[in-house]
Amino acid sequence: MSRGRAAAHDDTDDDEPSTPGKVRLDKWLWAARFYKTRALAAEAVDGGKVDVNGDRAKRAKQLQVGDEVRLRQGPVEWVLTVRDVAGRRGSADIARGLYDETDEGRRKRELVTEQLRNMPSAFSYGDSKPGKRDRRALRRLKGD
Repeated sequence: MSRGRAAAHDDTDDDEPSTPGKVRLDKWLWAARFYKTRALAAEAVDGGKVDVNGDRAKRAKQLQVGDEVRLRQGPVEWVLTVRDVAGRRGSADIARGLYDETDEGRRKRELVTEQLRNMPSAFSYGDSKPGKRDRRALRRLKGD
């Protein structure tokens, strides 16, 4: 039983050997700041929201420089090319240097973002809430 400082924590997984120039997909998505936690990144990969080089990927897929990653977050789709790999999360500037977004992907993402921005944010009743007659008309419209 030792007191004092704990041993330095190695950031590699015990269940897999570390491969130079490669990193797990869930770890890279977390390091590139697409997800706040690694568990959320793994959940997205397991849910089929991430493709690597055109194929559905598993969370332990080893990413390397040059791989193409398609990532869906709600209505937004990112099309990325891996520029660098990192197993540790750093600043936003470092995270932005881990990938390049394709021009086609950027145009589509910005178009969807603009459409979402221009959509009405909430249903409005106008000046007041609906009266008895309007509520009945709404129920008929909904089929209740």
